[in-house]
Amino acid sequence: MSKSNKKELNDYEENLIDLATLSKKELIQRAKKFSKQYNVGDGDGFKLKDYETKASFNLGEEGKPLVNQTLQMGVDALAAMQDILYAQDKWSLLLVFQAMDAAGKDGAIKHVMSGVNPQGCQVFSFKAPSSEDLDHDFLWRCQKHLPERGRIGIFNRSYYEEVLVVRVHEAILKGQKLPEKLITKDIWEERFQDIRNFEKYLARNGTIVLKFFLNVSKKEQKKRFIERVDDPDKNWKFSAADAKERGYWDDYQHAYQDLIKNTSTKKSPWYVIPADNKSYARIAIASAIITALDEMDLEYPKVSAEKITELQAVKQALLNEKD
Repeated sequence: MSKSNKKELNDYEENLIDLATLSKKELIQRAKKFSKQYNVGDGDGFKLKDYETKASFNLGEEGKPLVNQTLQMGVDALAAMQDILYAQDKWSLLLVFQAMDAAGKDGAIKHVMSGVNPQGCQVFSFKAPSSEDLDHDFLWRCQKHLPERGRIGIFNRSYYEEVLVVRVHEAILKGQKLPEKLITKDIWEERFQDIRNFEKYLARNGTIVLKFFLNVSKKEQKKRFIERVDDPDKNWKFSAADAKERGYWDDYQHAYQDLIKNTSTKKSPWYVIPADNKSYARIAIASAIITALDEMDLEYPKVSAEKITELQAVKQALLNEKD
């Protein structure tokens, strides 16, 4: 390990020790500060090139245990907050994950949500639309799977595919059964407007929407594709179609920039996460989710005085039982 990497590792270890001494409130404040740098907010003037694909540090193999410890802190905090969200049963949270192939969406969802009670979380993956989907508006198939109050819903890909893959491959649009006069040069702007209005409607009804773009570099994607070919246990993750889509890289980058610019708002923001380092990306995602949950002012339901009296009576009856 180089001297610079060793110093970075030592500094990180000191920061981790510092984190372990913080109160829950202080940890949440750290999470807010950390995730803020990736929050696009109002997308006006957004440029994808302004966001890095690499983490701000690289601790190498020796630093993995420390990074994992940091992530576990985030997972634990997230699990505790999700328990209150479920008990309160007022708010819901929708997490949307979008990325190029091999950016790490599945792994991020698996690791970040590893501590969450399965009763309070639901994950849906969206592939090519079915014939039934195509007989409805483009938001319909996702609307069916919105999270209930008290739950966290996760979309692995989403309605944003309609301004991504459909935009890159416009032949798909022609097969969507839309009346021809509605397929105009303004269709993408119209869909952006529909999405903004949809997410505004959700926010007004207590469903907060966070959107994550895992920003992986073309070089790192190539590396991960080769790993999937070389590792028999990962062969199932890869297909020739994935490599073919790589040929449209620039088109996708343009589409992502345009959609983030037009659909990121202060209430339903996009987070552009550097995804070349999977562990770092997961910590950033967990931090953003913790921030959103904290802003809901969550608390366990208040129990009335009558209920407390009733519970005490039940407790006394149990104590009086003869074993």
